[in-house]
Amino acid sequence: MSTDSNARAVPETVSVTAQGAVVSGMTLLSRISGFARDLLLSHFLGASAAADAFLVAFRIPNFFRRLFAEGAFSQAFVPVLARYRALGLTELKGFVAVIGGNLGLALMLVVILGVLCAEGLTLVFAPGFWREPAQLDLTAELVRVTFPYLGFISLTAFAAAILNAHGRYAAPAFTPVLLNLCLMLAMTFAAHTGAGMAPALAWGVLAAGVVQLAFLAPQVARLGVAAAPRLSVRHEGAREVGRLLVPALLASSAGQLNALIDTILASMLLTGSIAWLYYADRLLELPIGLVAVALGTVLLPSLSKLAGQDQRAAFSRTLDWGLRMGILLGLPASMALALLAEPLIATIFLHGEMTAIDAAMASLALRAFACGALPLVLVKILAPAFFADKDTRTPLKFALTAISVNVTLNLSLFWWFGHVGLALATAAAGWVHFWLLWRGVHAAGYYHATPALARTGARALGASVLMGAVLAALSPSAEFWFAVPAWHRVPWLAGLVVAGSLTYAAALWVSGLRLAQLQHRI
Repeated sequence: MSTDSNARAVPETVSVTAQGAVVSGMTLLSRISGFARDLLLSHFLGASAAADAFLVAFRIPNFFRRLFAEGAFSQAFVPVLARYRALGLTELKGFVAVIGGNLGLALMLVVILGVLCAEGLTLVFAPGFWREPAQLDLTAELVRVTFPYLGFISLTAFAAAILNAHGRYAAPAFTPVLLNLCLMLAMTFAAHTGAGMAPALAWGVLAAGVVQLAFLAPQVARLGVAAAPRLSVRHEGAREVGRLLVPALLASSAGQLNALIDTILASMLLTGSIAWLYYADRLLELPIGLVAVALGTVLLPSLSKLAGQDQRAAFSRTLDWGLRMGILLGLPASMALALLAEPLIATIFLHGEMTAIDAAMASLALRAFACGALPLVLVKILAPAFFADKDTRTPLKFALTAISVNVTLNLSLFWWFGHVGLALATAAAGWVHFWLLWRGVHAAGYYHATPALARTGARALGASVLMGAVLAALSPSAEFWFAVPAWHRVPWLAGLVVAGSLTYAAALWVSGLRLAQLQHRI
């Protein structure tokens, strides 16, 4: 067995809390830059037909990226990577080389096919566009530009998984900032030159993929695990990843498939429905990104390591820590999104081409999404327990059930409640998915609920209710937010956020929660 230091880059005892804080901090930076990006997007495109066209063209490669690169591929790749790290540097480099070669070839073929079938992809993701030929043609043209982004960002995700497995979390978590910067530069260029805003954004997406890969590739090289890519279907590690990949495909991507279904049905509703859901979803993604993605990112390598060492008690304690953190941060976020829907949407997006009606419609969607924020956070925390133990079939069954619930409710609600019905269906499916995973981790013996979890839940609930009462008492009416100038909204919203945060933190402190209780090491 090799004793090379590169093969043991992660210390024997690491602070999962510190790792989560690093990822969450970088994710916060990416969310702030993302809001700046969406502020410009809403200013220049609002909820227009061009906005719907770009958002569909942007969603298509992002859907496949989240489905394959960040979803199924990472869930199948990281546990096997953890095993090869334990075998030594030579074995690890060979494994990385084969996976890199196989993945690169697959991506090249998929990208070529996607560009050639751009119009067909558009009709799959937005079938309602067939009634508007100009809208369909514009979206298909944008897809031809944005789809190659899938290849670059998937390789970026491959590099990020290697870095995460070696305890390097900051750089991968920073890469979304580069996407946001590229899109803001593209919009600024279009505004100053008179170029088409939607085409400029599409080229910005493609440029971002190149920049993100160029940013991470040298850092992987410095780990000493990079090797020239090579093709092999007989390599034991590649075959194991392949076996795990197929069931992981749906198991890790229920949220993405639900979002796809929402887009398909929204394309059949009023013009602007896709954009209304997008702006609301961007705010929903704030707690999911800061809490769920950050926790899930550090939990998968940590749990994979513990599963490989058969440390079941430590495995359960680590999962318990993740759930406690998810509840502490996800519950108040869910309540805040529901109570501050109009202030948030109006303050961030209501300007330029965005109208008060658009803001009101997006606010309704955000309030509906908020009902499912907490379970969507907890799903991201519970699912890695199965993947770390290389069990992809059980979460696959749960994901399929959640998707079925989402489809059924979507078809039942969207004709009556429009885009709000789609958001409500997503929230309900999130609760079903969480409940199935919760029962599953207990049944499989991965987790045994602790009194600490119950105490944390009670404290978070009480503090969230108190915070909600303060926000409800201090916040002006919805009409205020849609009527006053932007420079009035910003200080009002900032004051509400500060008041709510301080109330929540003070209530937790009074209830007996201390920061030392949130520390966790493995």
